[in-house]
Amino acid sequence: MEEYSEVFIGLEVAKDRHAVASAESGRTGEVRYVGEISSDSASVRRLVRKFGRPGVRLRFCYEAGPTGYGLKREIEALGHECAVIAPSLIPRKPGDRVKTNRRDTEKLARLFRAGELTEDLDTGRCS
Repeated sequence: MEEYSEVFIGLEVAKDRHAVASAESGRTGEVRYVGEISSDSASVRRLVRKFGRPGVRLRFCYEAGPTGYGLKREIEALGHECAVIAPSLIPRKPGDRVKTNRRDTEKLARLFRAGELTEDLDTGRCS
């Protein structure tokens, strides 16, 4: 059986820039904010190359929104899994109202690693 590790990558997607955080596999794997990248295809490919190493499975996720499913298709075309997460099904703590790209992406990566996110399966629409 082939051995591999996983890196879970949470994205906060916007028209011009994407914020990025990663979570190493395992319960105690490091969760860290990587920064922001441009939303163009070349930047997405660079991001995939940055994390992609032999024996590493990349799993991306981002919150469904007005940007559609283009990023999902782009990442999947590069050979990696990408889940679009239903925003209404992301667990939220009562009183946790502070929203920053850093906190949002780290939370997405952490929850995706834990298997606590539900994918928005309406990927058949034209967007």
